[in-house]
Amino acid sequence: MNAGVLGLGRCLPERILTNKEIETMMDTSDEWIRTRTGIEERRIASDEMDTSDLAFEAAMNAIKDANISPDEIDLILVATVTPDRPFPSVACMLQERLGATRAAAMDISAACAGFMYGMITAKQFIETNSYKHILVVGVEKLSKILDWNDRNTAVLFGDGAGAVVLGPVSEGRGILSFELGADGSGGKHLYQDEYVIMNGREVFKFAVRQMGESSINVLEKAGLGKEDVNFLIPHQANIRIMEAARQRLELPEEKMSKTVHKYGNTSAASIPISLVEEVEAGKIKDDDVIVMVGFGGGLTWGAIALRWGK
Repeated sequence: MNAGVLGLGRCLPERILTNKEIETMMDTSDEWIRTRTGIEERRIASDEMDTSDLAFEAAMNAIKDANISPDEIDLILVATVTPDRPFPSVACMLQERLGATRAAAMDISAACAGFMYGMITAKQFIETNSYKHILVVGVEKLSKILDWNDRNTAVLFGDGAGAVVLGPVSEGRGILSFELGADGSGGKHLYQDEYVIMNGREVFKFAVRQMGESSINVLEKAGLGKEDVNFLIPHQANIRIMEAARQRLELPEEKMSKTVHKYGNTSAASIPISLVEEVEAGKIKDDDVIVMVGFGGGLTWGAIALRWGK
């Protein structure tokens, strides 16, 4: 029994914060941000909208798209490092609000790689026939843990949520292979004290190496080659890191998802948000082979090779 995507949805706050506005807040420039990161603007949630609110909207959209009801969900996995509070988990808050009365629920903390961890965890339950429908949400309200005086981090991140319903799909489709990894010795390079602290140079070096390696590894595990890849959805952290992964796979530019310019780095939400965007744009079609790959604080990483379709 293969695990694949049955439905998907996202939620983006209405407020757009442009680089030009950030210029008025700190010592930086639109040109500096764009040339180093590819980011032009990002979404910022209002004070009234918390992580669970973003997650709820994305989840409802995914459930509707999957054409199931909330009481058919067996498990809710929420990848986030910005929960409303330490506990109860966002997943439990979501379970109650959705009316998913049969579902178990837990949060996953793997930073920007969290959605990959969630997808791969869900795969195990589905393929062992333990659960049929699993809701996986990547969601962050990073604006509440940013130091808006720190131009090294504040310009990078945005808020948002993306969600998928995973379940059994037809033979040959769904998640074909995966890779998960962690290197705790690199935790000192990206962490939250009161605010997000990052050693950009070290994270950049790690990400460029790991994104490419993991992408190649999942293809090999699936018995596929670079020429079999129809679309790459990398974690939307930095256009230069994303380009390095694309070039490693020898893909043309139009075969890589790029949403970082509009939404910035939304951490665990970035891959599902991008997936929704590309599916809605008609760029991903049935039987396309997709590589999704992410990295994050921990340090953590994860990748999936997936054949699209139900």
